[in-house]
Amino acid sequence: MRVAQLLNYSKEKLDLSLNEIAKPVAGPGEVLVKIAYAGVNPLDNMITRGEVKLILPYKLPLVAGNEFSGFVEERGQGVTDFEIGQRVYARLPLDKTGAFGEWLAIDAKALAPVPDYLSLEEAAAVPLTALTAFQALDKMQVEAGKKLFISGGSGGFGAMAIPLAKARGLEVYTNGSGRNEARVRALGADHYINYQEEDFSQVLSDMDYVIDTLGGQELEKQFAILKEGGQLVSLKGMPNKAFAKEMSFSAIKQFLMGLVGAKYDRLAKKKGQVYQFLFVQANGQQLRQISQLLQEKQIAVSIDQVFAFDEVNKALKKVDQGSSQGKTILKIEA
Repeated sequence: MRVAQLLNYSKEKLDLSLNEIAKPVAGPGEVLVKIAYAGVNPLDNMITRGEVKLILPYKLPLVAGNEFSGFVEERGQGVTDFEIGQRVYARLPLDKTGAFGEWLAIDAKALAPVPDYLSLEEAAAVPLTALTAFQALDKMQVEAGKKLFISGGSGGFGAMAIPLAKARGLEVYTNGSGRNEARVRALGADHYINYQEEDFSQVLSDMDYVIDTLGGQELEKQFAILKEGGQLVSLKGMPNKAFAKEMSFSAIKQFLMGLVGAKYDRLAKKKGQVYQFLFVQANGQQLRQISQLLQEKQIAVSIDQVFAFDEVNKALKKVDQGSSQGKTILKIEA
């Protein structure tokens, strides 16, 4: 079968190779999926550059890709939850990438049925971003009526995070370019800051919760708008010791992550705030809950651009450029 593989880590070039490898079979507890579409995410670029080796030291060559939609082709021993031919989608478990390939054997516990109203193209845009938002909101144990700021909410993450946050009764603030304001407000955002005209850190304050998608200096500014005792979950900052413990990493990794994340722990401590790092995990049960919400609310999925399988490196570069108006999708099926 055809796959897009990472052969070497490179900080200078986003480069996957299209190769032929053996088609997998479904082991006990697994499902063999014929992949139709795959979502392309910043995480794919981070893996390609070797930026997550401390968290996930993948062995190369590696079939890339972290989320997909497709059809059940084969069920392994003990799998009874899915039917042959059923439409499914998933974020892959942390220890296994592989969505950029024609077939994939995956733990059935990571899968969920695709909501009826979504096409498979649309469905591929959902799992990773929706689970990230779901798990971030869960981490902070958010309460209805409180204020949430999502940094850079005009991209693929915001397209899922904003509706999910609104479904939990939160007042949602976000920022982006002026051309995206109408679309993002249509997703449910209550307040939109045009970064071309205003700096969010100058006009916002007393946020109960923040989801950081940018990291770096923007992360420091987000602490400034967070109220005393508020909570911040970062997707792009540094992992800290609390994250390493949560992931049951070795004592050495806990020590190292304690060092790299200490800066943000200190920033949070100044105002009694809580800093948490999130690396989204596969969870079929949570994805089923998300599917139910999507079906009930008929939430529209935002897709920016669809690339052919042999344009995988163009898709990675598109995501790397930022300024997306939704998710970038890779069409795997011929």
